[in-house]
Amino acid sequence: MSHDLDTALAGISGILVTPYDDAGDVAPSRLAPILDRALSAGVHMPVVNGNTGEFYALTTDEACTMVREAAALVDGRAPLLAGVGRGVRDACRLAKASADAGASALMIHQPPDPFVSPRGTVDYVKAVIDAGGGLPVMLYLRNDAMGTQAIADLCALPGVKGVKWATPNPLKLAAAIAACDPGITWVCGLAEIWAPPLYAVGARGFTSGLINVWPERSVGIHAALAHGDYDKANALIAGMRSFEDIRAEELNGTNVTAVKAALLAQGFHCGPTRPPSAWPLTDAQQARLDDFLATNGLT
Repeated sequence: MSHDLDTALAGISGILVTPYDDAGDVAPSRLAPILDRALSAGVHMPVVNGNTGEFYALTTDEACTMVREAAALVDGRAPLLAGVGRGVRDACRLAKASADAGASALMIHQPPDPFVSPRGTVDYVKAVIDAGGGLPVMLYLRNDAMGTQAIADLCALPGVKGVKWATPNPLKLAAAIAACDPGITWVCGLAEIWAPPLYAVGARGFTSGLINVWPERSVGIHAALAHGDYDKANALIAGMRSFEDIRAEELNGTNVTAVKAALLAQGFHCGPTRPPSAWPLTDAQQARLDDFLATNGLT
């Protein structure tokens, strides 16, 4: 089944958790009810091997397994965005595995190498695009320090369809949008809370880890923003902000922890997070999470 990728990019990119079994190994089948709920709610594009999926805690073999199994679970119901990254050889291997699995597009994590250079990043992205056999690409930008021209150079590469903008700098986003092809979709990569200010300067769509727990709220926020109703969007965001506040604690080390703890409270056993992520929540954090879930009828 073919899908309109531009429409999906401007929708909700739902970052799926990576479930583990009792032995600590990846257990992708445990994603099935979580994925089904998200797609039924109207989430536009599931994402495997994203940061909410603990990408950097997985081996490359595990990441290949996750994209293969996630594609089978999605079964053509929506476009699947597959995260790839790490060293260039691992990234290329995962890009090929994602293409072979049937992913619709690649999300290229910004290289975390301590000696990354802007022009070296162009070579990196070129290699990954080639390995993906022509799959369209979303660039994942977590650090805009490379500057507008370097971002424009990346966006000029053939196959780049979107940018996941994950820095809280709306003015730099506006400058990047102005410097690049108008056909590129700029996606808020900082989830629901940052979507309104980034929408205001031209972003469309947003990424979300909330979709694992409360996809209906994410869909409601997206619908409000799509209609330009910022008051409604902000009111809906206010009702889920306490969850995001928990996720942001301990230098964002509880980001996935809160999601998996919420899923556990809902009856979805996805295992703990892997170090260096925090696990479990502190008693105080868990009490706030329990209150959030109870207040919103999510358990």
